[in-house]
Amino acid sequence: MTVFIDGPRMPPKRGGKPDSLVIFLHGYGSNGADLISLAPYWADLLPGTAFVSPNAIEPTPMAPGGYQWFPITDLDPHLMEPGVRMAAPSVDRFIEREMEKYELDSSRVALVGFSQGTMMALHVALRRETSLAAVLGFSGVLVGGARLRDELRAKPPVLLIHGDRDPTLPIPFMFESAEALAAAGHGAQWHVSYGTPHAIGPDGLELGAEFLATYLKTPKIAAGR
Repeated sequence: MTVFIDGPRMPPKRGGKPDSLVIFLHGYGSNGADLISLAPYWADLLPGTAFVSPNAIEPTPMAPGGYQWFPITDLDPHLMEPGVRMAAPSVDRFIEREMEKYELDSSRVALVGFSQGTMMALHVALRRETSLAAVLGFSGVLVGGARLRDELRAKPPVLLIHGDRDPTLPIPFMFESAEALAAAGHGAQWHVSYGTPHAIGPDGLELGAEFLATYLKTPKIAAGR
């Protein structure tokens, strides 16, 4: 069953119809307003890009205004896999709906996740029939890596960024995720944000913008057309 999701938006800085789209997937207990705050920092490099940051599929207990993609009782990635799979169809349907809305194909859409949102972004993007432009994951982990080789359908460029002082999802999770991607026949770039806890540091913000701009550059129109 899919759940309708939506959240805060920011239109392209240059105005008009967007030529690309960045979809933010927030972390556990947060909401769409959190990650949409990154959009103004990235708009200069992505002037034709629209940004959207949907709230996750259900409210988080004991966290007013917070949402979760799935409940978390243990940070073992193996135990989180059922939750990721349950929430994945709602994220995938949201992507399709946004593509239809803006008349964009998947090569013009990027996912940006933080923590639990990174889990969702990696799971969904790697199993789609058509590849997205890119996946940027902050402070997260690849869930279901053991089955990825059999389920891998798309190979979008992936950048993982993680703080070395992260107490929530310690940095070994990033290296394990990169190794699992390689074992499945894909791969990922990665970056360590030194001195950064479970958060996005200034270096991550800058590298993330450059990564997205690399894959969401406005397509050039052939001469004479």
